[in-house]
Amino acid sequence: MKEFFKSGDLFIWMTGLGLGVSLVMITGILYLIIINGSDYFWPQNIVKVETNDGRAYIGQKMTTEKIPLANLDDSLQSKGLKRIQFKVGNRELYGFDFLWLDESEIKKIDNNPRNALCFERLEFGNFFGYLQNIYRDSTPITKNQADALKILPNYLDIASDLRSEIKKIEKDEIGSINYKIEELRTKIKKVEYENKHIKEHKIIEEKSKPFYVEIDSYQKGYTKLQEKIDSLNKTAKAYSIKLTTASGDTTNIPLINIFHYYSPNEMGFFGKLGFAFTKIYEFIFDEPRESNTEGGVFPAIFGTIMLVLLMSIAVVPFGVLAALYLREYAKQGFLVRTVRIAVNNLAGVPSIVFGIFGLGFFIYSVGGTIDKLFYPELLPTPTWGTGGILWASLTLALLTVPVVIVATEEALATIPRGIREASLALGATKWQTMKKIILPAAAPGILTGLILAMARAAGEVAPLMITGVVKLAPSLPLDWNLPLIHLDRKFMHLGFHIYDVGFQSPNIEAALPMVYMTTLLLIAIVILLNITAMKIRTNLRKKYKTSVF
Repeated sequence: MKEFFKSGDLFIWMTGLGLGVSLVMITGILYLIIINGSDYFWPQNIVKVETNDGRAYIGQKMTTEKIPLANLDDSLQSKGLKRIQFKVGNRELYGFDFLWLDESEIKKIDNNPRNALCFERLEFGNFFGYLQNIYRDSTPITKNQADALKILPNYLDIASDLRSEIKKIEKDEIGSINYKIEELRTKIKKVEYENKHIKEHKIIEEKSKPFYVEIDSYQKGYTKLQEKIDSLNKTAKAYSIKLTTASGDTTNIPLINIFHYYSPNEMGFFGKLGFAFTKIYEFIFDEPRESNTEGGVFPAIFGTIMLVLLMSIAVVPFGVLAALYLREYAKQGFLVRTVRIAVNNLAGVPSIVFGIFGLGFFIYSVGGTIDKLFYPELLPTPTWGTGGILWASLTLALLTVPVVIVATEEALATIPRGIREASLALGATKWQTMKKIILPAAAPGILTGLILAMARAAGEVAPLMITGVVKLAPSLPLDWNLPLIHLDRKFMHLGFHIYDVGFQSPNIEAALPMVYMTTLLLIAIVILLNITAMKIRTNLRKKYKTSVF
């Protein structure tokens, strides 16, 4: 036994066991995330349930679980009764989306109700019901339900085209006009501020007149576009459908409010698979709706990737230069050892502390100073003295710079001293040696630090909550309005989106699939960024392969 301990085999088996347990746990977590999030994509069959008291619902059967014994009468505890959760939708009629029914309350379940449909809407969640007819200006278009079902896709396409045209006008054309008008108003405020010492208002009005004339021209364009939107809305809202519920209640829904509809009971496996791919496309490329519980997460994806890229641009130069100075130029001694200890300790500081620092230093100090120097006419309304993607990126750069410094120092330490001496002996200066020999050889190790930094930054939420992230950003930080990149704008982030939907949503049960799928997407983005960095690192290792490796 003593020989066994001395050989170290026990510790090898223990580390192998630890690795195996870690892999099993990671696989289990990913499996749970995928299974729980699949409800967002995969269309569940619609069922009809009737209760003993005469109520009737149609919806999707979600989960089944045993009723806790504490909730049962003594006579029923031995029977092990279950309860079933149904997604019944129709929030405006029922006041809820999900319904729990005990087995003892259920009279009958029809697993294939005829002509039952699920309508996904822009608001109020899903509607489960039966289509009765299609109307135009309160006049029925068809004579019976069968005809209505045949022509419904055509009318939904018309409504979708109208909705897309309205959205395009609002977001692109009107958005551009609003941006230009705001720029002109800023120029007017600047004229008023620069001439505030002049008592004659006519002089100020004369200098501002060209801007007012230009604003009036844009206002006329805005009015015409708004009239066009009103006309399109009127045309779209003229079309509606009449739906009935399982209990016979009726309601009319404008077609423009219906995103799409489907009948999962009539879909085969490949039909459901095609529907799932459509939902995945919608999830990635569409904007959120219904308080972020439905729709897509494209603004959050864009904000997360842009944040990580800006953070990387900021953290690599400072981290590498700091490590290069500490390892290659600084005289080793007590002060350098103290700095290294401080850098290592910074890696363990809670992220919210960095967020508070970013708020105080970047936003209030740096941003506030910029506003006083360059935008005094807009004060007290801040321009840079408020949260934005630039300040959030710099805050995360401070958070992750210790990781880059430590990784870069380790990479520099692995390069043999003989390589440095050989370069210097051939007449190269120390900086030429660093630039041409040492840094290229250490590049794979530097990228390792960057990979770790990106992985941590992509998942951070606490510092972002006080440096620029928001629940819903009306505009992306990148658009076609000059200067194209707007680093002062607030942004959305996948990590904060998970927190907001999972813990701040008024309808948590409906939001759970979105939470799981957003989590899976964030993991996928982090993996993709890491794979890209590792691919670059591998290519650099091949390019600069020396005896160091």
